[in-house]
Amino acid sequence: MRFARATCLLTGLILAVTGLVPAQAPTTIPSPESVLGFEPGSDRQLMDYEQLTGYMEVLAEASDRIEMRAVGSTPLGRTMYVAFISSPDNIGRLDELREINKQLALDPDLTEDQRSSLIEQGRVFVMEALSMHSGEVAPSQSLPLYAYSLAITDDPELLRQLDGVVLMMVPCHNPDGMDMVVEHYREYLGTKYEGSSLPRVYHKYVGHDNNRDFVALTQEDTRVISRLYSTEWYPQVLVEKHQMGSTGPRYFVPPNHDPIAQVIDEGLWNWSAVFGANLALDMTADGLQGVASHWVFDDYWPGSTETSHWKNIISFLTEAASCKTATPVFIEPTELNARGKGLSEYKKGVNMLDPWPGGTWSLGDIVEYELSSMASILATAAANRRQILTYRNDLCRKEVEKGRSEAPYYFVLPQKQSDPGELAALAELLQLHGIEVDRLTAAAVVGDHHLSAGDVVVPLAQPYRAFVKEMLEAQTYPERHYTPEGELIRPYDITSWSLPLHMGVRSLQIDTRSTDLEEHLEPLPGDAFDVDTTLPDEVWAIAYPVSSNQSFAAVFAALGSGLEVSRFAQPFGPEGQQLPAGSFVILGGSKGRTALQSIVDQTSIAPMVLETEITVARLPIRKPRIALVETYFHDMDAGWTRYLFDTYGISYRVLHPGDFDTANLARDFDVIVFPDASKDVLTKGKYKRGDRYVVNDYPPEFRKPISKDGLAKLTAFIEGGGTVVSWGGSTGLFTDGLTVPEGDEKDGDTIEIPVRDISDSLDDVSVPGAFLAVDFLPGHPLTWGMPERGGAFSRGQPVFATSIPRLDTDRRVVAVYPERDLLLSGFLEGEDELQNKPVMVWVRVGKGQLVLYGIRPQFRGSTPATFKLVFNALLLPELK
Repeated sequence: MRFARATCLLTGLILAVTGLVPAQAPTTIPSPESVLGFEPGSDRQLMDYEQLTGYMEVLAEASDRIEMRAVGSTPLGRTMYVAFISSPDNIGRLDELREINKQLALDPDLTEDQRSSLIEQGRVFVMEALSMHSGEVAPSQSLPLYAYSLAITDDPELLRQLDGVVLMMVPCHNPDGMDMVVEHYREYLGTKYEGSSLPRVYHKYVGHDNNRDFVALTQEDTRVISRLYSTEWYPQVLVEKHQMGSTGPRYFVPPNHDPIAQVIDEGLWNWSAVFGANLALDMTADGLQGVASHWVFDDYWPGSTETSHWKNIISFLTEAASCKTATPVFIEPTELNARGKGLSEYKKGVNMLDPWPGGTWSLGDIVEYELSSMASILATAAANRRQILTYRNDLCRKEVEKGRSEAPYYFVLPQKQSDPGELAALAELLQLHGIEVDRLTAAAVVGDHHLSAGDVVVPLAQPYRAFVKEMLEAQTYPERHYTPEGELIRPYDITSWSLPLHMGVRSLQIDTRSTDLEEHLEPLPGDAFDVDTTLPDEVWAIAYPVSSNQSFAAVFAALGSGLEVSRFAQPFGPEGQQLPAGSFVILGGSKGRTALQSIVDQTSIAPMVLETEITVARLPIRKPRIALVETYFHDMDAGWTRYLFDTYGISYRVLHPGDFDTANLARDFDVIVFPDASKDVLTKGKYKRGDRYVVNDYPPEFRKPISKDGLAKLTAFIEGGGTVVSWGGSTGLFTDGLTVPEGDEKDGDTIEIPVRDISDSLDDVSVPGAFLAVDFLPGHPLTWGMPERGGAFSRGQPVFATSIPRLDTDRRVVAVYPERDLLLSGFLEGEDELQNKPVMVWVRVGKGQLVLYGIRPQFRGSTPATFKLVFNALLLPELK
């Protein structure tokens, strides 16, 4: 392995490594350097997204082996593309091949002659999505070199491979983030902050969590990628290319480590192992050291791009060791280490056969590994074309037959729901995933279940059965151990993703097959959830139930339009149509019916129409002036909160920690929202690991914390009547005591509130991300719209304890973990230590209010079941 090379030799080296050297490069096909002005992979050189796609378009114009197609847009409006690379004949019949893919993927009833013909005509589609995490630049930077090499090659073996395979290269999975990272790198090039981390999320909202969005599909770019493999092109193989830390193995290839998803067919794991074995073999043959497998990365949880597993696609990721963006690093041999499951020592072993010895590691090195891996993946797909295409249809048949012969047979979503808007959203989400969703046309009885006409039915007898089962049932973490009765293999990420639970939709699992039910099913019509929203000519007001998230969207739209909004203090309406306490009334006032109709048109549920004035007790509400606190430390939870607020039309202003010194909190804001963030990041501008503060590489203007004066201003804001909403780590700002404003007559440096976080004392508790039962205080303004017994997403911290108030404070426990049966979905240890513990508390300090959550009420935009807890806090009246 060479640790340094002249950039002028990089292309020749890469072509030699991958075997892509032509006899003579055609002069009509431009090289990357001739268009970009530098060799991709050169030290301290990065192309941005426009340069990347611009070169690929130039290449596609010059080569009949490449076609660029626009496939969607990013959250910030950039165009996303797929570069199809194959033989000219395959490029000329892409749409025909797409139809073949679709039939093999979705049709279990093909005759043998039909199937054989499709397999003979078909080609393996390999979809490779590059650099979704934008600091992981090498995969996208590699593409021009790889595509150019394939465009100019006359190697007979490579031409044969291209005839059997269509590559679907997504030049960049996250174009918005790519430009952010490249711009930041260029700005600080040549300074001591060269190669530093981007001081914000590399996305409009979610940053690194874009690889956690492939269940909820909240983000536009996520939906683009999901559509490509779920409902548009049906590739047989999907690869997501990433980078990782600098001091471990150089490259990860499959197989993954345990645990793995239990519902996925064993053949998919075998095929990913075939690709992984060939990757290790080919990359080692190319002289590339430090290739590891069966290490760190497990595969039990959906949410990443490889959620395609659950849709019968051979799916895997690769991970390359990183440098400092495009700046080389030198790694001492003594700094190399093994960490995580699968490698106990950084030494030669079955999971890493040829360790890298250390030295200089550059972007050019990573590009070299990427190109070698891309070549190996193409070769494996081509060598197994017939088997892979056959397996895709075999698996379609197998999953459909399982759905006909094994329980569960159906999941039913009754049309009568406390939040009908979320039922509609769940059905639409399943359809976006390519799932067959039906509707019951007549009442049916199946076992103990009495079903009604109009109920939504999701049958398991369909090709994506594994996805349906995984997403609609509650989760049980597949516990595996390193040795018999030994240490548990801990989860890599969360352990619950049950869509009905997370969205607050009642679901029935049917374990008995019923031909009567099946005879009364029809595909769910596109207008199944449409409601008549035309208001009568005479209307005084409209009313919305607090139990629906869509009601809050209507309310925030009305407040933004200057309409009068109030809440019913008591239940209102006739029996059978009664609205619960806390429901909303929106008056047309001087703006009349036209203004109300505009609000109705923005929501997906029908309001109650009040044609004449009513005289019942109502609580007026006004549009809150909201500050949302977001750090520069890749603050994903704040990004998710911005996404939630933008989705529901909630106006806010972002405050960074350093802004507190100059902000006039009392004048400008009514509510300050602190999403999950470390107290140390907020108040020190540093991460803390154990007892040690960790130096970060952000430029100093992005490290400014909330100063002592800023904290004192926050206390004054609260005491003067402001509201603070806080969850996760940020609650420590308040449970550890409020900073006393200068000149305050109170004793001591802090104001103690009657709530503390006791999670550090709960030694046996482990909640890596589960859906737990929660009892909500009925009738409280913070819990309006919530069931008395419900559930919430939890990561186990914080957990609160309250005490008798002192001085000018008070508290109310708003939600607690129940005394038994806490786990609804996922993994939980130490349940007895959580039982009957407060997990949401209202606090009064002076004239102001705190709302503290131990749960994650808007976790990754995927928990609509508890969004109302946030919305109610934003609209909280003054409580005594």
